[in-house]
Amino acid sequence: MEFFCYHRDRANSMPLRAELREEHWSYMDRYSSEIIARGPTFASGGVPTGSVHIVDLPDPAAARTFAFDEPNYQAGVYRDVLLRRWRNVLGRTMWDFPGGRSGGNRYLVLGLGAGQGADLAVPPGRDGLIAYGPLLSDDGATWLGTAVLVQAPDPNKARAALTSDRYADIEVHNWQFGGRPS
Repeated sequence: MEFFCYHRDRANSMPLRAELREEHWSYMDRYSSEIIARGPTFASGGVPTGSVHIVDLPDPAAARTFAFDEPNYQAGVYRDVLLRRWRNVLGRTMWDFPGGRSGGNRYLVLGLGAGQGADLAVPPGRDGLIAYGPLLSDDGATWLGTAVLVQAPDPNKARAALTSDRYADIEVHNWQFGGRPS
């Protein structure tokens, strides 16, 4: 089962985040074979605002353990966590993205909604898509939105990955590939 996890930072948590960097990476190393995508989100000035992890785990209980045992969460870096079942529509990891690990502007686009599902299939022009899939209820039966990691020229082009009138809200966050520096 695939899960989308977005930990959102508390205000002024950067010093604590920096202090826990190695502990966070060591924790993520334990899940290296389960990670589909990962990386921080940023405010326009480069300050981290959150952390995205898309993982393939056995069940919702394992996903909750992953999200809430994370060292930054345990220490109070994060103010909240969005944890949802997710379906990997592209069928690949971020490391398989043809555009590579760096270059270009990268974004997390979250479309939050309810009711009739939207954007369930891969849109045309998928070259910039790094990860793409619906957000679902724990049992996978109810559509709750769509999460996209995309390379795009600007936030408006990134937002265009989703059908805007089908969502209650669409968030666009600067994002970059995560993981231990090489």
